[in-house]
Amino acid sequence: MPSSSPVSHLSRRGLLAAGGAAGLGALLAACGSDSGSGSGDDSKGKGWSFTDGREKKVTLDAVPERIVAYTATAAALWDFGVRDKVVGVFGPTKKKNGEPDVLAGEMDISKVKIIGNAFGEFDLEKYAKLRPQLLISNMYLKDALFYVPDESKDKIYKLAPQVAMKAAGIPMDEVIRQYAKLAESLGADVKAKSVTDAKARFEKAAERVRKAAKSGIRVMAAAGAPDLFYVSDPDASTDLQYFKQLGVDLVKPEKLSKQGFFEELSWENADKYKADLIILDNRTQSLQPKALKSKPSWNDLPAVKAGQVAGWAAEPRFSYAGAAPLLEDLAEAIEKAKKVR
Repeated sequence: MPSSSPVSHLSRRGLLAAGGAAGLGALLAACGSDSGSGSGDDSKGKGWSFTDGREKKVTLDAVPERIVAYTATAAALWDFGVRDKVVGVFGPTKKKNGEPDVLAGEMDISKVKIIGNAFGEFDLEKYAKLRPQLLISNMYLKDALFYVPDESKDKIYKLAPQVAMKAAGIPMDEVIRQYAKLAESLGADVKAKSVTDAKARFEKAAERVRKAAKSGIRVMAAAGAPDLFYVSDPDASTDLQYFKQLGVDLVKPEKLSKQGFFEELSWENADKYKADLIILDNRTQSLQPKALKSKPSWNDLPAVKAGQVAGWAAEPRFSYAGAAPLLEDLAEAIEKAKKVR
């Protein structure tokens, strides 16, 4: 069921929100005959197919023209050139002040209908009215589309086919390549200059990280909540897995939570692992350095005392344009850091 606890919000891969919804029959009736899929713009027999992270081949009679996607998924597709086809999004999209959430990336959020803006939110009625032809989200746990409420997923899945993009257990560069394939299948020009330039920037930044990592600076990827300090597992998260491949010395937690991905520490034990540099979850639901100042154990950490704390996009945008700045920021943070363990 939905939960407002810090653990629920921070365990991004393990959370499949539950939510109430109106009866499917009533929604379909409200939408009329437009609830079907298919596109009149594509020639008959051309069809569309894509094999997703479940190794499931998803097929349609034509390239989908009305896509609803998880915010971070939509943002990655936007970078690859899939824009007008994304008509709706769900997940953290707009902050209270109206500005785009960090997960929205460069996407113009005024161009999409937000059918859920937080954990546990997925408006089934709004979704149905969008006449979706395809639903796309990341997949952190087997067969589970991220941010699709578990309790209403059966009703949601009846409205359109789904594509699950594997976002755990493989390095970030492989996830990005899969996104490029998806975008290309949806009609994007992945050889456009904007994409190739972003890829070149990504590759250059990766080499910079590889070079910086030779300094031996130990990095801890973490997130803060009011009652708990989370230390992430570099063998689970796609970005950390890639950083590790580039040679970054990352703290490996010993006792992972039930669903994996991180170890939960009480604030009294926040000093369990030694690190020269802390990269801190920058998502809206995670406490940032200013808020963490009230935690004495946070202030006592050697990396914090040395001012060696950098932002971490714990949920990366799986595109070259989205990932290149993450690599650049990591490289800069490592280059500036000094050993304090």
